[in-house]
Amino acid sequence: MNRIAAIQMASGPHVGANLDEAARLIANAAAAGASLVVLPENFSIMPMKDADRLAVVESEGKGPIQEFLSNQACLHGIWIVGGTIPMQATRAGRVRAACLLFDNRGRQVARYDKLHLFDVRLESGEEYNESAAIEPGSDIVVATTPFGRLGLAVCYDLRFPELFRRLLDAGAELFALPSAFTVRTGRAHWEVLVRARAVENLAYVIAAAQGGYHRNGRETYGDSIIVSPWGEVLDRLGRGSGFVIADLDQAMQSRIRNNFPSIRHRRSDL
Repeated sequence: MNRIAAIQMASGPHVGANLDEAARLIANAAAAGASLVVLPENFSIMPMKDADRLAVVESEGKGPIQEFLSNQACLHGIWIVGGTIPMQATRAGRVRAACLLFDNRGRQVARYDKLHLFDVRLESGEEYNESAAIEPGSDIVVATTPFGRLGLAVCYDLRFPELFRRLLDAGAELFALPSAFTVRTGRAHWEVLVRARAVENLAYVIAAAQGGYHRNGRETYGDSIIVSPWGEVLDRLGRGSGFVIADLDQAMQSRIRNNFPSIRHRRSDL
């Protein structure tokens, strides 16, 4: 039986320091038996200002962050979902928030660029405008892995169940969800949304979060969780750096999907 893990961090503006922390946590998760490790959104940089991402932007297949992910996968013999990293965009002054999947030989086998961008104004006065610095992707991604068909989504994507239905239709059996939820939205909606995506799709959700105070003044909610296809929270971590881990029981998931066939009962004619 495979073990799956989600890393939680409180990343800062310095890539080197963040990679050192990620390496420590990946090693701990691998030592605990994880075969698949998911890093949080912005694991490599939580910038002081949006333009800082441009200073560390990478091109496809080149750059220290991608080299780090490949080396870590090789070193520990595990699959890694590399949270999000800034990758070159087609528009000047923008980056892509790219979620990269590496296999246990260090090969990049999938890339998902975040589709839904967090442009909101909260009643607390917090305001976010991701589209000012990030160019959205255009494609859904489901990858074949030893753990089943893995669908990739990032943070704000969680609020769009139609995306997860499209991933399901492409064969997804588990979802990796790197995130950096705000405290206000996380407290109100994080767990209920993660568990809903698991229940309605009868799929595992590996939700890796940022959790804590950041140098740029932002505070993220944390609460990294792994949720079963039946909606059970298998492991969770409140705040700070660490990881959560759980066994992936594909036989149990198959039984649930067979005995409780809600996916097959969908009315596509409506």
